[in-house]
Amino acid sequence: MSDACCGPQGAAEPEAGPEKLWQVRELQFATLAAVLLTAGWFVGRAGFEGAAHAVELAAVAAGAITFVPDAIRNLRHGRIGVGTLMTIAAIGAVALGQFAEAALLGILFSIAEGLEHYAVSRTRRGLRALLSLVPPKASVLRDGGEITVAPGDLVVGDVMVIRPGERAATDGTIRSGQTSLDLSAITGESVPVEAGPGSDVFAGAINGGGAIEVEVTALAANSSLARIVHIVEQAQERKGAGQRLADRIARPLVPAIMALAVGIAVVGAVFGDPMLWLERALVVLVAASPCALAIAVPLTVVAAIGAASRHGALIKGGAAVEELGRIKVVALDKTGTLTRNKPRVIDVVTTDDFSADEALRWAAALEARSEHPLAQAIMTAAGDAPTASDVTAIPGHGLHGDLDGRRLRLGKPTWVPPGPLAADVERLQAAGATVVVLARDDVPVAAIAVRDELRPEAAEAVSLLKRLGITVAMLTGDNTRTAEAVAAEAGITNVHSELLPEDKAALLRTIAQGRPIAMVGDGINDAPALATADIGIAMGAMGTDVAIETADVALMGEDLRHLPQVLAHSRRARRIMVQNIAFSLAIIAVLIPLAAFGVLGLATVVLIHETAEVFVILNAIRAARITALPGVSAIAVRSTTHSIDIGPAPTLDDPCCGPQSTQSPAAKLNLPLVAAEAASNDHGCDCCAPAGPPPAGDPTASTETNRR
Repeated sequence: MSDACCGPQGAAEPEAGPEKLWQVRELQFATLAAVLLTAGWFVGRAGFEGAAHAVELAAVAAGAITFVPDAIRNLRHGRIGVGTLMTIAAIGAVALGQFAEAALLGILFSIAEGLEHYAVSRTRRGLRALLSLVPPKASVLRDGGEITVAPGDLVVGDVMVIRPGERAATDGTIRSGQTSLDLSAITGESVPVEAGPGSDVFAGAINGGGAIEVEVTALAANSSLARIVHIVEQAQERKGAGQRLADRIARPLVPAIMALAVGIAVVGAVFGDPMLWLERALVVLVAASPCALAIAVPLTVVAAIGAASRHGALIKGGAAVEELGRIKVVALDKTGTLTRNKPRVIDVVTTDDFSADEALRWAAALEARSEHPLAQAIMTAAGDAPTASDVTAIPGHGLHGDLDGRRLRLGKPTWVPPGPLAADVERLQAAGATVVVLARDDVPVAAIAVRDELRPEAAEAVSLLKRLGITVAMLTGDNTRTAEAVAAEAGITNVHSELLPEDKAALLRTIAQGRPIAMVGDGINDAPALATADIGIAMGAMGTDVAIETADVALMGEDLRHLPQVLAHSRRARRIMVQNIAFSLAIIAVLIPLAAFGVLGLATVVLIHETAEVFVILNAIRAARITALPGVSAIAVRSTTHSIDIGPAPTLDDPCCGPQSTQSPAAKLNLPLVAAEAASNDHGCDCCAPAGPPPAGDPTASTETNRR
C-alpha cells in the first residue's frame, strides 16, 4: 500500500506473512513511534522543549521508516505514488516545525499499512491450508518392504500404503483394497466417496475405510493440490473491471494531486501568507492521497477468492469475481452437470433375429476406445467385448466401424433410422432415457436405452438460482423427450435439446438477450460454449486438467449447490468493491476543499484519511466470509510446515515492481506457497506491467466430442 504505483514492498518479508498482529513490522514501528511521541509530550510538559523536539523527531523517524525508503527507491525508478505524497508531507511538516503532526502522520499511515499487510496474510491463510493437507510422511513399498519417505521423494510408479485415517501424499490410483474417501477439504463436500481398485485418489484425501495400496501417478509437485494452489495464487493477482477502474483513477490522480498542491502553494504565496499556504498545500497532499482507493478492490479480490477456494470453488481472478457478480442467466449442460454422470443401461430392445447380449457386444465393440459416459455404460453392461476396426466418430451423431466383416453404426435415432424399433425408441425417450440405435449393414437391429439419474440436489440448486433472480436454461445434445423429462424433474422450463457442441455456443447469446450469462458444463465437451459465455464454469473439475485450466471458475466437487453459493458470494464481493471505491472517492472529494481552505489541519486530515483506509480494509475483509452449504465443510485453517517442491518461484528483478521474466531454480519450501504481493501490480502503474501474456497451459488430455 505504500505506493499506489507498485503496491506493497518489503521483499524480505516471509512468504507466509505474520500470523499475529504484534508480528507485523509496520505495527511494531508504529507502536514505537507512538511511545516516543507520548514520551516527547511528557518531556515538553516538563519544560524541556529541546529534548521534547528530539524525541518527537525520533518518533517521526520510527513512523516514516515503513514507507520513506520505498518512496525514495521508487523515485530513483522515476515513479511517484502514495508513499511519495506522504514522504513530502512528512518532510514538509518537519520543515515547518510541526514535529508532532509529522510523527502522527507516520504512525497512522504505518498502522494502515500494517493492517492491510495483516489482512492480506489472513485471507491467504485459507489457501495455505490446502497445502497443509499433505502429510509430512508417506508409507511406500520398495524393495520388498515398507518404508517411510517425504512426499517430495515419491516417484511415479511407487505404491503408497494408506491406512484408515491417513491422508494421501499425492495423486494415485488404487491398486488393491476397498475404502471410502473423504474429499471434504478439497471439494467442500462431506459425503464420503466409495473407492476400490482403479479408482482415483487425490492428494489430501482421507482414507475413511480399510488399508489401501495406491500407485502414484503424479509427483507431489504436480499433484491436484499443487495445481489448485498455483491457480488460486495466479487468480489473486488478476485484475477485474472494478480494479482496472480504480487503477485508471489512481494513476493520474497522484501527479494531479502534486500539481494541485504546488498550485495552492504558489497562488497562496502570491496573494497571501506563503508559509500558511505552503502548510495548506501539504495538508492537501495528505487529504487527496488515494491510499484507500488503491486497496479498495485488490484486497476484496484476495479475500473473495481465498474464501471461495476453501469451499471447493476456484475463481480465476478479479475479473471472474466481478463478472460472476453480474450474472443474470445460467445455462446448464445436462450430462454430468444436472445428472450424476454415471449412466447405466436400463433396457435393450432388439429385432426378432438378435439377442440383447449380441447387440450390447456389437455396440461395445464400437465404444471400446471411447471416453464418453454413454460408452462406459454400454461397455459395463456388455462385459468382455471385441474391438471393432476402422472406427470413426461423427461429432454430435455417433460411431461407425467394422466387425467380423460387417458394417456397424451406433448413434442418435436421427442419424441411425430406428425403422421397426421407432415405437420402442419413443417409449424409452418418454421415460427419460437416452436411446442409441445400432444398425448392422444399415439394418437396425437394436435400441439401447441409457439413463443418467438426476442429481438429488439439482432441483434445490435450480430453486436457489431462481431465488437469486437468475434465469436458468438447459442445453443438451440429447433428444427432446429425454431433455424435457429431466428438465421438468429439475424445475427448468427453458430447454434446448438435440444440440451439437457448436450449436450450444451459438445459442447462448439468444438465451442471454443482452444479459450476462454463465455456461456450466464439464469443461471438456462443452468447451465452445464455456469459451463463448461471459463466464465458463466447470462442474466436478477435481483432477481434470483441461477443466481447471480452461474454465473461468472450476467447482471441484459434485454438489450442484456450489453453483448458487459461488454466485451469491461473488455478488456480495462485487457490492463490497463498489462500496469501497465509492467511499474512497467520497473521502477524497470532501477532504480536499476542507484542507485547501484551512478548515482541517494536518493532524485532523491524517486521522480522518487513515481511519477511512482502515474502514475500507475491514469492509474488504467481509468478502472472506461465505456461508457453508448444509452438509458441506470449509477447510480448517492450520499452520503446518511442509517440504514439498512445487515449482520455481519468480525472482525479483526490481524491488518495486516484483517478478518479471526470469525464474529462479525450484526451491524446497518449508512454508506453503503464496504469491508475492509485489508482483500484483494492483495499483495501476504501467511500469510494473508484465512484458507479455503468461504462458498458456498445455493440457494434453483428450476426450471424445459430445456426440449424442
